[in-house]
Amino acid sequence: MTKKEKLVAKKENGENVSPVLPEGVKNYLIDIDGTICDDIPNEEPERMATAKVFPDALETLNKWYDEGHIITFFTSRTEEHREVTEKWLNDHGFKYHGMVMGKPRGGNYHWIDNHIVRATRYKDKFTDLVEVKKTVQVFKK
Repeated sequence: MTKKEKLVAKKENGENVSPVLPEGVKNYLIDIDGTICDDIPNEEPERMATAKVFPDALETLNKWYDEGHIITFFTSRTEEHREVTEKWLNDHGFKYHGMVMGKPRGGNYHWIDNHIVRATRYKDKFTDLVEVKKTVQVFKK
């Protein structure tokens, strides 16, 4: 099933609004460099084709895909790196729905959206996600 087929139409006050995914389906946006493989800067694209996959990344992401979640890679690599990146992902057997190039570099991301956004920082190992309580910044009411 494609991402488009999973979207559910939504109305507010009798008007159409942006569709949402069904309950329980997650829309994973996953970085590439330093998250699923070696951290390779755009200035060294010759290393992208031989990057080492991080332990558990392939198994975990493909499991999420098989469970019906949406997997989209969101990378700071530029469009000129799309071909080598797609080849690397496919050669290693990653299942995914799409890839967004050109994520801003430098970290300290603050994502503002009218949909629920949950952030998880990768650190050393892919596993199933668990719930923990953390402090977050929100808009004043």
